[in-house]
Amino acid sequence: MNVQTAPKAKIMPDAQTVTSVHHWTDTLFSFRVARPVSLRFRSGEFVMIGLLKDDGKPLLRAYSIASPSWDDELEFYSIKVPDGPLTSRLQKIEAGDEIIMRPKPVGTLVLDALLPAKRLWMICTGTGIAPFASLLRDPETWERYDEVILAHTCRTNAELAYGRAIVEALPDDPLIGELVGGKLKYYPTTTREPSKIEGRISDHIRDGRVFEDLRLPEWNNEADRVMICGNLALNKDIMALCEAHGLEEGANSEPKHFVVEKAFID
Repeated sequence: MNVQTAPKAKIMPDAQTVTSVHHWTDTLFSFRVARPVSLRFRSGEFVMIGLLKDDGKPLLRAYSIASPSWDDELEFYSIKVPDGPLTSRLQKIEAGDEIIMRPKPVGTLVLDALLPAKRLWMICTGTGIAPFASLLRDPETWERYDEVILAHTCRTNAELAYGRAIVEALPDDPLIGELVGGKLKYYPTTTREPSKIEGRISDHIRDGRVFEDLRLPEWNNEADRVMICGNLALNKDIMALCEAHGLEEGANSEPKHFVVEKAFID
């Protein structure tokens, strides 16, 4: 006798309500949504979020959670692409609207993927700062490391605003303000506009300027750990520089000296 079973139903992403939206520039915005009660994640991880298409099917992309793991809401930081399938619509959301989310957090930019050390370097371009916005507001980051360096490269000064706001708010944060103390070093650079520090962070590491500017020794695998999140060119450059300094790539299953997020690279 043939036994027929019903096809498995597709699990639809959950709908989450937008609580606030902030437009930083014509091309960058952040937004916060209600957090599912059951969602647990490690600071630095990402989830799939998006909107429903006209045909009712979900359109999802990977987005780092920019809020720390203890936050009651989830924050995301995004670019605006005029003709982008998702961001052309996502950039128009307002408080009270709904997005969809697949609440299965994953990612390599987590503290557990690194061996203990003295210093933590967070190196990013553009919206790649999002996972570090999460980690910078997590008490565990400051408990694990004596020094934390955030190196953020953008095209213009305006594009640095989101990261700068995060950094400037840390000392007054009621949860971690005292932990941060004088541990944070911030190194913003621009590539298409004059600023205090111009050029790609990879060039500043290669020629030693960043170490001289921050009065820090060059990387070594005993004292330094590196997290990388940016465009493909940055990822490759910084990975090569890490390896040249004797640092090995780590993972959740095998913690080492540096980690890189590759989920956002086509």
